Amino acid sequence: MATLAPWALDPAQSRGRRHAEPPPAQRNEHQRDRDRIVHSTAFRRLVYKTQVFINHEGDLFRTRLTHSLEVAQLGRSMARALGFNEDLVEAIALAHDLGHTPFGHAGQDQLAECMQAHGGFEHNLQSLRVVDRLELRYAAFDGLNLTLETRQGILKHCSRRNAELLDSAEPGGVARRFIEGLQPSLEAQLVNLADEMAYNAHDIDDGLRSGLIGLEQLEGLALFSRWRQDALREHPDLPQRGARRWLAETLRRMLAAQVQDLVQATSAALQQHRPVDAEGVLHLPPLVQHGGAMRAEIVALKQFLFKALYRHPQVEDSTLRARTVVRELFAAYSAAPGEMPEDYARSPELHRAVADYIAGMTDRYAMREHQRLSGRDVFAAAR
Repeated sequence: MATLAPWALDPAQSRGRRHAEPPPAQRNEHQRDRDRIVHSTAFRRLVYKTQVFINHEGDLFRTRLTHSLEVAQLGRSMARALGFNEDLVEAIALAHDLGHTPFGHAGQDQLAECMQAHGGFEHNLQSLRVVDRLELRYAAFDGLNLTLETRQGILKHCSRRNAELLDSAEPGGVARRFIEGLQPSLEAQLVNLADEMAYNAHDIDDGLRSGLIGLEQLEGLALFSRWRQDALREHPDLPQRGARRWLAETLRRMLAAQVQDLVQATSAALQQHRPVDAEGVLHLPPLVQHGGAMRAEIVALKQFLFKALYRHPQVEDSTLRARTVVRELFAAYSAAPGEMPEDYARSPELHRAVADYIAGMTDRYAMREHQRLSGRDVFAAAR
């Protein structure tokens, strides 16, 4: 590991795990977290979970797995430049989507509706639930028994009510910062912005590949058009060498510019506030940030993607079909728990067990189960 800045989280100073274990040999505590995440069942399932496009819509579109890998790559690059804990950044990045349902936000929103009367559902909490309880890989404990620092990074959002429930079960633990109004670690802050940078870039790529958005729509966005023209100035023959190459060169430059801007703006914020250590970071405003001009360009890009891609009629049609699958699976399993594996069917918290089971599904498994139980293929007309 590169030399850590004084405000980075030092793995040697980890606050530990819920279940005490001997220290790892030949790696640090956050490297152990990363390795456990990579070997988990939930991580493997991300390869068949949607980012924007349903799994059957194409082999080259991003999935939750490829997205998580891209977030980890961006996060590590920036962490190294800033002197942050790279291994912790990587662990948080690889785990941040473990609780996502099949069918992306459509599945999450529908499952949240189904669970309104049963304690609710939120994918950040579900990611924590996966690593704390649902992974069954060790004889001594449920879950992956990750360090507090990784778990805090995974829990990006949390309502006051849920924070109090978590804190009552683990006083002073993973949810305490939400009660006390504290900031997340620098490493967690960095992953949050790396996540945003990654999905903005790859949603442009996937949106163009799908034909749902066109280059002419992107020309009015400064963050895209500036780097597209920059690539053309350096390589005037790009249009003759293929649209895919020109797009890739544009996105590469666009990401590099955001990385450089974030490192510069964050370095300036750290120099201004000079936190004494990692604990001091928690009591300051967010320090990992973009400069004002870059942030405005990122916001404009996000607004464009929301209107042009995420609300495109074809995506909304898939969203409605996905919500139907999740809603009807929830009703079917709630009425007939025996249709689920025994561990879920025998749970004393039936509706939470149903939510856990559905949330763990891949897109294609959810479609297959729905067809088995309903006799209908709701995506048939969309293929």
